[in-house]
Amino acid sequence: MIPDAKLSQCRSRKQLRSVHLSRMLATFLILVIHQSPAHVIGDDKAADSRWNVLFIAVDDMRAELGCYGDSSVTSPHIDALAERGTLFERAYCQQAVCNPSRASLLTGLRPDTIGIWDLPTHFRDKHPELVTLPQHFLQQGYFTQNIGKIFHNWRQDAHEGDAPSWSVPAVLHYNSHGNDQPVVAEPMPPNLSAVPRTEMRDVPDSAYFDGRIADLAVQALDERHSADEPFFLAVGFWKPHAPFNAPTRYWDLYSRPSVSLPVNPDPPFGVPDIAMHDSREILRGFKSKWPNEEQTRTLRHGYYAGISYVDAQIGKLLGAVNRLDLWKNTVVVFWSDHGFHLGEHHLWAKTSNFELDARVPLIIATPSHTGGQRTSSLVELIDLYPTLTDLCRLPPVSELDGVSLVPVLDDPSTVVKDGAMTQHTRPAYPPKDKDPDVMGYSLRTDSYRYTEWRDFHTGELVASELYDHVNDPRETVNVADQAEHSDLVRELARQLRNLRG
Repeated sequence: MIPDAKLSQCRSRKQLRSVHLSRMLATFLILVIHQSPAHVIGDDKAADSRWNVLFIAVDDMRAELGCYGDSSVTSPHIDALAERGTLFERAYCQQAVCNPSRASLLTGLRPDTIGIWDLPTHFRDKHPELVTLPQHFLQQGYFTQNIGKIFHNWRQDAHEGDAPSWSVPAVLHYNSHGNDQPVVAEPMPPNLSAVPRTEMRDVPDSAYFDGRIADLAVQALDERHSADEPFFLAVGFWKPHAPFNAPTRYWDLYSRPSVSLPVNPDPPFGVPDIAMHDSREILRGFKSKWPNEEQTRTLRHGYYAGISYVDAQIGKLLGAVNRLDLWKNTVVVFWSDHGFHLGEHHLWAKTSNFELDARVPLIIATPSHTGGQRTSSLVELIDLYPTLTDLCRLPPVSELDGVSLVPVLDDPSTVVKDGAMTQHTRPAYPPKDKDPDVMGYSLRTDSYRYTEWRDFHTGELVASELYDHVNDPRETVNVADQAEHSDLVRELARQLRNLRG
């Protein structure tokens, strides 16, 4: 008998073969369509007036912003974008770590389909023929450009920046977060924060990566505005990822005593050990095993300062969109690759299936949809590929794992899927080219989050979790083993098997 995990891998390989054949067929159809005078999917626009795409990514930002109801976070520019677009209240990443999440979003395929679960492996090492989201736009006559971190910042190698996706070489896309240290002409201002993984210096925005990315992106918008072909401009900001080192002015937006401590600092009652991790990304800088109360406040303060810093950079982009009158023909998308823990659940950073890691901010603003909309429809980041293809009237790509969200943009009450799936490995950071030992698959429904941790090679169930999001939205009690939920667990397990395929 073939183990569940091996069956999944076999299905993935078969699915990929189907993807490759379907995309070859799509390429043939594109040639036919482009020779036809009826190359108009909508009846109100011609092909030469196709919408542009401004594709804005941030790193490690959880769904706690002013527009998401968090009054403690200062994010006026992202909030303004939400007023122009549709805010997705229940959007989920596919794996809460950078490379798998971004590779999944940009190929429109789940981590299991492409076999990417670690940080170092480039998806083209396994599937060089896949057509990415920006590459599909490039093939349809768009000018595609990458400024900042869009794909994961892989080690410099043959795939750096994923050249097939872009019309021109990517810039400011490859580096280490640890190298994002201030660059200033004058003597370096002092660091006013003594807590590890934080830095507070009175420097201009352009001293860090994101300030320079914003400046280059505004310049690119000016250039593309006067060009003939439509554009897909991907702008990837490195914040609020650690180290938490925004310029002082953004720290000053918050009073340290007003920065709250985690409201649920303890692990969930009944949580299996495998659902937790060692929080190494943040705690490696601490001599003690855990930050004290003041250090915790400082870390959280620095994270919020990073949000406000990147929000200001996004404000520069949106200001250029206003100045150039691009709202009338440009889709603006804002997304984060995953969320983040700030001491909740006795965790820091990401690499879990908890809500704070899996749920992400997502806003889509189009020229034709009502602004200020909100939807509680369950969606996933893999849905962005088919959504943007649909919005911009490009030939559809078959065999993607996501679905178009245009019906939700048309009517925010629309339900396009009954569940969203996030997964994570154990160990949390598996080595390059090594399968994980265990995979945790999480299904989110309207009311619950159900998770199965399974041995990756045998498929054996290692542990399970069930959280009642109606009565316990912070996921403080695992009720999977409670007898009154046995029928529910069986039903959710069935739904999860169906979603995994």
